[in-house]
Amino acid sequence: METRTTLRPGDRGTRKLAERYGKRLVCVRYRYDPAAGRRYTTVELVVAEAPWTPVARRPRANRPAEEMVYVRVGFGEEVLRAKMKALGAIWRPQHKVWELPWGVVRGLGIEDRVVAEQPRGI
Repeated sequence: METRTTLRPGDRGTRKLAERYGKRLVCVRYRYDPAAGRRYTTVELVVAEAPWTPVARRPRANRPAEEMVYVRVGFGEEVLRAKMKALGAIWRPQHKVWELPWGVVRGLGIEDRVVAEQPRGI
């Protein structure tokens, strides 16, 4: 089965589901099963919430140099952006992060800018 489209509440095609599930609706997905020739509409819902305090995490020291990570860089940091581009960084505009190998991040000394988890949709 293949997921082709993921929509957020308010996008075209989510109105009826947003009315039905309200604020609990996280996203709507359209999945396709070529073997059965069927399209399935699925929803992701919030079913519970509880207080949570995030704990600061240290970057993994034993990460392989070729592992791709995501880094946030400020708009005004042209010099750093130019260095990253020269070293093969890829700009992911939808998430406003740069994707580049861990070895490059360590070489530039910007380990503290690594985004803890992979942004949605990448």
